Amino acid sequence: MSYTVVIPARFASTRLPGKPLADIAGKPMIAHVYDRARESHANRVIIATDDPRIETACRGFGAEVVMTSAGHTSGTDRLEEVARLMNFGPDERVVNVQGDEPLIPPELIDQVAANLETHPDAAIATLCEPISDVASVFNPNVVKVVFDYRGMAHYFSRAPIPWARDAWRAEDSGRALPEGVGYYRHIGIYGYRVNLLRNFVTWPPAPTEVTESLEQLRALHNGARIHVEEACRVPPSGVDTQQDLDRLRQYMAAKQKEAPDP
Repeated sequence: MSYTVVIPARFASTRLPGKPLADIAGKPMIAHVYDRARESHANRVIIATDDPRIETACRGFGAEVVMTSAGHTSGTDRLEEVARLMNFGPDERVVNVQGDEPLIPPELIDQVAANLETHPDAAIATLCEPISDVASVFNPNVVKVVFDYRGMAHYFSRAPIPWARDAWRAEDSGRALPEGVGYYRHIGIYGYRVNLLRNFVTWPPAPTEVTESLEQLRALHNGARIHVEEACRVPPSGVDTQQDLDRLRQYMAAKQKEAPDP
């Protein structure tokens, strides 16, 4: 199985500026993400950034770095530039690992890459996990996904899908998850065929994408198939805020104390 991991890393995060370089257990966060990606079966791991400070730090721990435009509006645009600069072939596979997920299990990276290999009609592969509480189903910050028996996505939404018409007929009905209906949270790791990336950056934003603020809906709108599978492991949360960073630092410090002396 041959594929490349690309890790987009921006310095100008809105909620936590400079977070790729935030120190965690003596290493910048981006180094932890890189280490996890290197533990996968990827043939190559590339960090894509638009900031020379991140470039310098990454080269310092031996990573391959590609400098990309500062004008990209999404990680998908940055991935496409990397694929173009590296002259990747149209059917080569690229897995996008977010630069703020230092605890991502390497098995998930391999899983999306393998799913692209075993589902040649899919242009994108991604993951999900079951939702067991009704509050998450109704939480617009939890993206839901529905898919067919082969795992091909029908739709992604911030709304509760599928809508339990009879169980939730009235808002004051004491909503609960209906039995026999699976609800799934989308996990934002993606594997792409390079040809999809090339097409994606030429497509205008789809109406559903703009309405829901979900970029993957542009691919569905244009007829691309997205394969979805339940994650083989539940991934820890990424780092979006200072509180997330503080919790992660505490966790890593505790892990270091538990580690046996060499």
